[in-house]
Amino acid sequence: MVTLSEADIRRACEVPTDPLQFSHRSGTRSALPEMSVAAILDEIARAADLPLEESITLPAQAYTSQEFFDWEVSTIFRKEWLALGHVSQIPQNGDFLNVDLLGEPLLIIRDKSGEVRIHSRVCPHRGMDIMPPGFGHDGHHPAEVREGKSGCGHTRLLLCPYHSWTFELDGKLKACPEMQEAKGFNRDQWGLKTYRCEIWNGFIFVNLDGDAPETVAEQYAGLGRHLEKWNLADMELVFAREWDGPFNWKVLTENFMESYHHAGAHSKTLQPMMPAKDTWTEQEKPHYIRCHLPLKPALRETIAAIEASGERWDVFPPLPGVTSEARYEWGLFLGYPSFKFLVTADMAVWYRTQPLGPDRLKLTTTLLVPKSTVQHPDYEAMLAKGTAQAVAFHLEDMEVCMAVQRGYYSSGYQRGRLSHLEMSIWLIQRYLAARSRGTWPAVDRPVAASQRPDLEGTF
Repeated sequence: MVTLSEADIRRACEVPTDPLQFSHRSGTRSALPEMSVAAILDEIARAADLPLEESITLPAQAYTSQEFFDWEVSTIFRKEWLALGHVSQIPQNGDFLNVDLLGEPLLIIRDKSGEVRIHSRVCPHRGMDIMPPGFGHDGHHPAEVREGKSGCGHTRLLLCPYHSWTFELDGKLKACPEMQEAKGFNRDQWGLKTYRCEIWNGFIFVNLDGDAPETVAEQYAGLGRHLEKWNLADMELVFAREWDGPFNWKVLTENFMESYHHAGAHSKTLQPMMPAKDTWTEQEKPHYIRCHLPLKPALRETIAAIEASGERWDVFPPLPGVTSEARYEWGLFLGYPSFKFLVTADMAVWYRTQPLGPDRLKLTTTLLVPKSTVQHPDYEAMLAKGTAQAVAFHLEDMEVCMAVQRGYYSSGYQRGRLSHLEMSIWLIQRYLAARSRGTWPAVDRPVAASQRPDLEGTF
């Protein structure tokens, strides 16, 4: 595989995917026949009910159909908890973060009391986005954008630049010029729409429909126990880079969660450290997947020798509480539907996913480290090394994700067989099937067993 630079990858992503170039039939998005949402769901259900050793991939239309993507938005994304940011991005009262999600322009802000809220940025007067991309002109806006931090800033109030309607940080309407002749107008009834918001382990979640049956803490209770030693709530988000991805959200999620491709796409980077054959997935859970990526034994011995001599092997100082087996593996997690992150001995990596359509998304890749790491005298050098490595791994993934999406439009696409090392993909299928039944995995079906029951729950 030819190694592409970041500039090459970004140029490739800027060109909209044109499925017609893969088909001889004008006016169709794919060389494959169309499938109804019901037919796609039937195939997902059939694949999900197969045993792992007989598991198969999904029909291409699950990754290309606009109608099926619309079903996912209404049935999954708007109903589930979605992570938008980390509290370290808005540490002070008045700090905000703008995020567009599923067509909703959102404002995450810490109000004057210190409470984190999520408002719609849509002004209730005429529908103006009060902070559109590149908002503000000639200083006509109280908000200040933080240099080098996309969407982040600080403000003392919220101002719609269209007609100067002004809102408090809690979303209440503060001022609305020349509305005194509007009969029956009550200012208290015209604040910004506020969405259901919760903070869990330092991450800020939104539930767009507002009727999720559990809190984030209840939903991810088991996941939280795995993460206690990392103390994610007290970490700092120190790196964030945005990417345009011309591929389906499931393409990214499946790639993120399976380590079989270490032997291919990451053959020179991750495979020498953590061979694909040694990776394994825990027992099925209703709300998350946990995968283990152990470092190979020879590397463990090397690390132990380096640390015994007083030197550091990791990019950043290792966390004191991350010991024993957890010290010598990467922990890979998916909180359904899209909370993707991994933890290592010295940091955490989080991917924020914003689906834009069946074949496009916006992705933000981040690094989080303890506050003590940020105070380290060698922090800047460590950060430069860590971000370079993170980008290098990600470029390999971007290249294959783009190529996979292209394959879904081809008449040559065949539904493949899955390796046991792709158990996480099979579990994602079981999640989709369960949501189509109005439930969650491991609730109305037998629980899929762990690939390493002798180790599960020990770290």
